[in-house]
Amino acid sequence: MDVFKSLLRQLDLQDRRALRLAIAGPLVAYIGTRIIETLVLARRRHSTKVLASPRQSLQLLSAQKLEDLPYPPNALPGARDVDSPYGNIRVYEWGPEDGRKVLLVHGISTPCISLAGVATLLVEKGCRVMLFDLFGRGYSDAPDPDLYPQNIELFTAQILCVTSSSKLPWGAAGRFTMVGYSLGGGISAAFTSYFPELVEGLVLIAPSGLLRPKHISLSSKLIYGNLLPQTFVEYYVARRMRGSPRAPASSGNPETTKDDKTGVAEVAESETPAHPAYAANSVSLIFPDRPMISPAHAVAWQIDAHPGFVGAFISSIKHAPISGEHERWKLIGSRQSAQRAPSQAQRGQTLKEGKVLVLLGRQDSVIVADEIDEDAKGTMGEGNVEVVKFEGAHDLPIVNAEGCVDAIAAFWGNAGLSKSA
Repeated sequence: MDVFKSLLRQLDLQDRRALRLAIAGPLVAYIGTRIIETLVLARRRHSTKVLASPRQSLQLLSAQKLEDLPYPPNALPGARDVDSPYGNIRVYEWGPEDGRKVLLVHGISTPCISLAGVATLLVEKGCRVMLFDLFGRGYSDAPDPDLYPQNIELFTAQILCVTSSSKLPWGAAGRFTMVGYSLGGGISAAFTSYFPELVEGLVLIAPSGLLRPKHISLSSKLIYGNLLPQTFVEYYVARRMRGSPRAPASSGNPETTKDDKTGVAEVAESETPAHPAYAANSVSLIFPDRPMISPAHAVAWQIDAHPGFVGAFISSIKHAPISGEHERWKLIGSRQSAQRAPSQAQRGQTLKEGKVLVLLGRQDSVIVADEIDEDAKGTMGEGNVEVVKFEGAHDLPIVNAEGCVDAIAAFWGNAGLSKSA
C-alpha cells in the first residue's frame, strides 16, 4: 500500500510539472517574442522615423511600366510632392481657381485615386479640388507608426500641411469644403469639429466615426488590441488584405474560391471576421479605360511596394476616428443649431448649408446605412443632417460617382458650386 501511495504522489508530481510546463512554455515564448520585437523596434526608432513610399523607385521604371502600375503617378492632374516633418505627401490639385474649394479625403486602404471620379465630376461643375494620399498610402511616406500613431492628431497635421502648400488660400485666408469617404469621413468630421473657422461645408460618404461596438468581433479586438506580436499582426493583415495566394495576380480578387485546396491557416483566416473598418477590396474599375486600376489592385501593389502601408493600416484601425466619435459630431450639430439664432461669436464658424450631407449605400456591410442614418441624426440633430441613400455597397463613390456628385450639387444649390463665400 505504501508503494502504491508513493507511486500516486510521483504521478501527481509529474502531472503538476507537466501542467506548469504546458502553461509556462507558451508564456515564455510570448514574452521572448515581445522582448525581441521591442529591441527591434527600439533599433528602428534610432535608424529611421519615416518609411519611404514607392516614389523614388519610379525613376527605375520605363514609361510603359509606369502606365501599367495599379496606381500610376500620372493618374490625376496637378500632382506635387509636399515635404513635411512626417515625410513626403503626394497632393493633387486642379480645377478653376475661383471655384468652390473642395478637399477630398480617402479611406483606410485605397489611396486617393478612389475618389478620382467624384473629383473629376466636381471640377466639371466648376470646383477647385484637392486630393492627397494619407500617410502610408500611395505615394505618401509613412512616419513610423510606433512613434506617430495614425490618429486625428497626425491626420490634422497632414491636412494643414497639404492645404497650406497651395498657391491659393485654403487656410486662414479662405475656407474649404471637406468630402470624406469611409475613414476619410471620420477624419473630416473630427477635423471640422476642431477647425470650424476653416471648413465651410461637410459631405460624408459611408463615413466612419460612429461605428457601433457590436460590429467589432472578439477576434478583431484580439488582433488589434496590442496583445499579439506586431510582426504576427502585420503578417496576418497583409495576407488577409492581399487575398488567397492562389488567386491570379492580375485578378485583384480578394475572395478565395471554395474549390481551392487551402491549408488550415487559409481556412481559419477566411472564417475569421475582419475588423468592420476594413471592407473587401472592390474590383470595380476606378478609371473605365484603365483595367489595371482598381482598389483591389492598388491595395495589393501597396502591400508589395510600400514598406509602411501595412503598419499604417494597422495603426489606423487602432487609433483613427472609426468609432466613439459621438461628442465630436454633437459639437458640429450644436454649432449649426446655434446658427439659427446666431450671436457674433458664432459667425464664421458654421457650415455654409447649415447642415451636413451624408451619402450611404443601402447594401453597405461595413457602414450600415440605417444605423448611420439614425446615429448621425441622433448626435448632430435631425435638422442638422441630410441623408441620401443609394443602391450600392461600400464602394459607392467608385461605382456611382455621378450619383454622389449630383446629390452634392443639389445639396449645395447652383450658388454653392461657384466661388466660395
